[in-house]
Amino acid sequence: MNDALRVALSDTGHTIESLAETVGVDPKTVGRWLTEDRIPHARHRLTAAEALRRDVSDIWPDTSRRRDPIWFRPWQEIEREAVSLRSYQSMVLPGLLQTEAYARAVLTGGGLFPRGDVERHLAARLARQGILRQDEPPQFTAVIDEAVLRRPVGGRATMREQLRAVADACAEPHVRVHVVPSSVGAYAGLNGPFVIASSHDHRIAGYLDNQLQGQLVSDPADIAAMMAAWENVRGEALSHWQSVDLITEVAETWS
Repeated sequence: MNDALRVALSDTGHTIESLAETVGVDPKTVGRWLTEDRIPHARHRLTAAEALRRDVSDIWPDTSRRRDPIWFRPWQEIEREAVSLRSYQSMVLPGLLQTEAYARAVLTGGGLFPRGDVERHLAARLARQGILRQDEPPQFTAVIDEAVLRRPVGGRATMREQLRAVADACAEPHVRVHVVPSSVGAYAGLNGPFVIASSHDHRIAGYLDNQLQGQLVSDPADIAAMMAAWENVRGEALSHWQSVDLITEVAETWS
């Protein structure tokens, strides 16, 4: 139950129906914000907060806690507003699909961060996953190399839990995962991971990751190169349901 939203409705005389009309969503959607504590899309949060004469952070405080690194924030804003996200990963699972145990193992594995920084990065990563659970989630399509499924990140139990969680996530209509099988030779994905985001107004931005910090990409020529790389990795990958079957099968090998 979102008590802050309930109080704001009462104080302003709004009903679920009137707030839904103001925001432009179905009353059932507002009901889910209230009873299931679902987080609305950013533009709906802003409109609702204005109608209820509250700050967004008063009603949905988790969306305003800045635990992410400063250099990552421009991409995070793009990610939150995206209508589609296309992610390629060759070494680890996408952060939006990582379990807490897997994410902690990834962050601690190289010994790059002090313990306090690990927890801060972990909290930020897990908080980001809320975009896949919001009222209007983006269409998230991930392509991963088969090696990701077989690398023992965090140990056998962690891998089993993680791969089962990915398979479960794939039951959602807005989540698609494709695996590039190990039988594929050289392909564009060997050059490194990347993410492509598309917005409501058809703008496209890219993100490249590295050991120190990520790089936001907006130059049209660079975006075109990333799109070509995406078409290559997606073309080499198995279908969604073939991939889910493989993920499920490999999950059991970690038992």
